[in-house]
Amino acid sequence: MSMRIGLLASRVRTEEKRLLDAFAHRGAEVDVIDSRTLRFGLGDASPPWQVILNREISGTRARYAAVSLEAAGISTLNSARAGEICGDKWQTSLALQRAGVPTPKAALALTPEAALDEIAAMGYPVVLKPLSSSWGKRVSLIRDPDAAEAVLEHCAALPAPQAHLIYLQAYVEKPGRDIRVVVVGDRAVGAVYRNADTWRTNVARGATTTMCDLHGDLADVALSAARAVGADIAGVDVVEDVDGRLLVLEVNSGVEFTGLQRALGEGCDVPGAIADLTLARAGEMTTEVPA
Repeated sequence: MSMRIGLLASRVRTEEKRLLDAFAHRGAEVDVIDSRTLRFGLGDASPPWQVILNREISGTRARYAAVSLEAAGISTLNSARAGEICGDKWQTSLALQRAGVPTPKAALALTPEAALDEIAAMGYPVVLKPLSSSWGKRVSLIRDPDAAEAVLEHCAALPAPQAHLIYLQAYVEKPGRDIRVVVVGDRAVGAVYRNADTWRTNVARGATTTMCDLHGDLADVALSAARAVGADIAGVDVVEDVDGRLLVLEVNSGVEFTGLQRALGEGCDVPGAIADLTLARAGEMTTEVPA
């Protein structure tokens, strides 16, 4: 049985183009699948791929595509379960805690009213994050009770029920930067500092990336975090506190690596590592047909 690989994406961005180049360099053909065209029916014949590299930018579509593809016997990178955990900050915090991975104190309040009491118990400042946001959207640093009441009032007025669930994370004083580590398979392949003049260090919000030494402790923490959430491919966000301890803030299953690649140069081949992992997984899923 020949190997057949699909790359799932509704938008082919710079990262996906680099991945396709990496596959082509290895002599592998990849089907680019627009998730917006996919349909799944009970009892339908299985799609023709051994492995799907899930690069869908919509978290909801990515998770439901992974669930449906896995039900049809297709391996997905990342798995549906890993996507579910990484797509929910509270589930991520719980997974990190269970695995003993150092992470800031966090809490979930089931109503904005309960969140006021939890913030008072945690102490100011505290960071409020939507359960499933990316790129630093709707993330608030709350420094006092007046700010807490204003932000929570806004959350209560939002129409989506999930917006009324309040995820809180203790604020960590950091040296104007955090660290993004990319993990592929069983190794950390590269790390960068994300530097910013504000407390948010998302590249989507203007942070700049510079080289970070991927020393043993940092690599170990990142690998432990990826394993805790079951992600084969992960972007692990790490922060250094005032004592130099490494704390994992989040784990991202849909890794954007252009900034990291630019900072580290071609010596760090993220798309190549992802292509190699995908091809190895496809080889595991392929069964030889007896002569």
